[in-house]
Amino acid sequence: MHDRSPQRRRLRRVAALLALLVVPAAALAEEFTFAVQPILPPAETREAFEPLVKYLDRTIGDEHRIRLVTAQNFLTYWETMKQGEYDLVLDAAHFTDFRVARMDYEPLAKVLDVVSYTLVTGPDTFILDPVELVAKPIATISSPSLGAVRLAQLFPNPLRQPIIVEAANSQEAVNRVLEGEAVAAVIPTPLVQNYRDLNVVLTTEQVPHIALSAAPEVPEAARRRISQGLINAEQRPGGAAMLEAVNFPGFEPATPGLYAGYSDLLAGVWGY
Repeated sequence: MHDRSPQRRRLRRVAALLALLVVPAAALAEEFTFAVQPILPPAETREAFEPLVKYLDRTIGDEHRIRLVTAQNFLTYWETMKQGEYDLVLDAAHFTDFRVARMDYEPLAKVLDVVSYTLVTGPDTFILDPVELVAKPIATISSPSLGAVRLAQLFPNPLRQPIIVEAANSQEAVNRVLEGEAVAAVIPTPLVQNYRDLNVVLTTEQVPHIALSAAPEVPEAARRRISQGLINAEQRPGGAAMLEAVNFPGFEPATPGLYAGYSDLLAGVWGY
């Protein structure tokens, strides 16, 4: 009985050491935050992009973890982004270029094609020219969202401005119109198809679609895994299902040059 006690103690020590070796490997995996521009409410953003984050978490390797974070609105998003709190960011051209130029981020991949914003009105309101909306309420996500920036471009005369009705997200902007709180709204063009009763006034100039960019702290090897995992998603396990879940046609390579100059749209924005 007694002669087995030292052996048992040794076994317990070995087991404890093995636990120390195994548990921290998972617990101490380097975590990267993944942020998406808040064109949807936080809960819907999480639901919409969780499949993408889970796919990337599998793609990046066991030594890293990716955690989705959300922002309540664009002001919070803008301030947090400028502080470098986001390791991986999926957002619009002007933000992507800002981080490339000012914060040394690298674009890893972009959603296929281009994107634009559309000025819409309710089913009973017919507007032919934005000038008809001077002094009338227009709902939009708060500055410096791309929608707000594009809206400002439609009204360059500071003496002839619409009444801006700030919305927390694009869905809320549409609801303001449908509920009669605003005459018009500026929303991402792809969302227009979800609301058949809306009337289109105009669609803005197209820009490169949203891109995923990485902070300089993200290791080169991890960047390459993410980039290749997105660009070749259709050929990777779970990739096609991920694309279908997030409703993206696919990803393609992204370069700093593709987004160069779009940060100029932020000129005049507080904090730029």
